[in-house]
Amino acid sequence: MGKRVALVLAGCGVFDGSEIHEASAALVHLSRGGAEVKIFAPNIEQRDVVDHLKGSPAEEKRNVLVESARLARGSIQDLAELKAGEFDAVIFPGGFGVAKNLCSWAVDGKNCTVNEHVNATLQAFHSAKKPIGLCCISPVLAAKVFPGCEVTVGQDKNVDGRFPDAETASAIAELGCKHVCKNVNESHVDKANKIVTTCAFMCKAPLHEIFDGIGTMVQEVLKLA
Repeated sequence: MGKRVALVLAGCGVFDGSEIHEASAALVHLSRGGAEVKIFAPNIEQRDVVDHLKGSPAEEKRNVLVESARLARGSIQDLAELKAGEFDAVIFPGGFGVAKNLCSWAVDGKNCTVNEHVNATLQAFHSAKKPIGLCCISPVLAAKVFPGCEVTVGQDKNVDGRFPDAETASAIAELGCKHVCKNVNESHVDKANKIVTTCAFMCKAPLHEIFDGIGTMVQEVLKLA
């Protein structure tokens, strides 16, 4: 029987929700790995709405769960209903929605607060010694909730202009966590905490390399499950 994996979304669209390519890549790799997946998102209002054509704020309000349902093809549940006992692992794709809706990192950086249901989910899987997979900016959730853990968001320097958000690694270190430098097609496994991370779009890389990196993260999560 396949592993039961919960996938947590943060909306729909890179600038104010979940990064669509990352969410899709995770789902493809989970499908290939024979996993049984259920999708969740918090039933909350988005911090903001961004016009993805213009790249500017839009004067409207949207709901994270309703928007995430687009990616889930309608098959989605409120994150408040997620029970860690019914799953073997949990995965969080990236996107600015993680830093805006699942926590306040986009505004407050390392001093951010984490949504109560996101925090409860992370704590429940961690306490049960079940693996947690995170990509792109979502490793900051683990860094905030689990001081001392090991994660990667790619490199800690903007190598060849490919890691424009490299300062995130320093903020993670300031939280008392260890940042491990990895390339886009790699992931890092914190064996003690069963946390698996990969940088995805934190690196300016071809889409297939990001897809492959997320694949390594999913594979490692399924191995630990």
